[in-house]
Amino acid sequence: MTTHYYTATSLDGFIATEDHSLDWLLKQDIDLDGPMAYPGFVDSIGALAMGSSTYEWVMRAENGTWGYQQPTWVFTHRNLQSPATGDVRFTQADVRDVHAQMTDAAGGKDLWIVGGGDLAGQFADAGLLDEVWLQYAPVTLGAGAPVLPRELDLELIEVARNRAFLCGRYRVIRAE
Repeated sequence: MTTHYYTATSLDGFIATEDHSLDWLLKQDIDLDGPMAYPGFVDSIGALAMGSSTYEWVMRAENGTWGYQQPTWVFTHRNLQSPATGDVRFTQADVRDVHAQMTDAAGGKDLWIVGGGDLAGQFADAGLLDEVWLQYAPVTLGAGAPVLPRELDLELIEVARNRAFLCGRYRVIRAE
């Protein structure tokens, strides 16, 4: 089982604008059947974690419906509306505790830290992040939510081009 942080980023290292918009991303050209694309990735995932801003964006983008089949933990300190369907669990727990719960629920499949960057960083700080997958879009944002606001050493293990995107898969190098 591997814990992944899979996300798209602007060339200048932001995953969302300052107002949490992903409109810049949705305008980009990608082949969903191409290398390192989302559909192939998500098929390998047994459980997800995300921050509240990501959750709220997904709910807006999907008009209040929940599209994930996997159990999902949403890290938040606010009271958020649960979707009508789906297994969504709101939490304020430590990432170590949630990672253990996710592992139990994943049925042997991998885990996905959807976003944001600080949440992925918390998993990395705890030694629980194994891989970072970045889909670099040909756009700069100038400011916004950073892709990963931590110092991490990474080893490039796969690279691909998917239409407009430069895709990189990295292994997290842990301090010995």
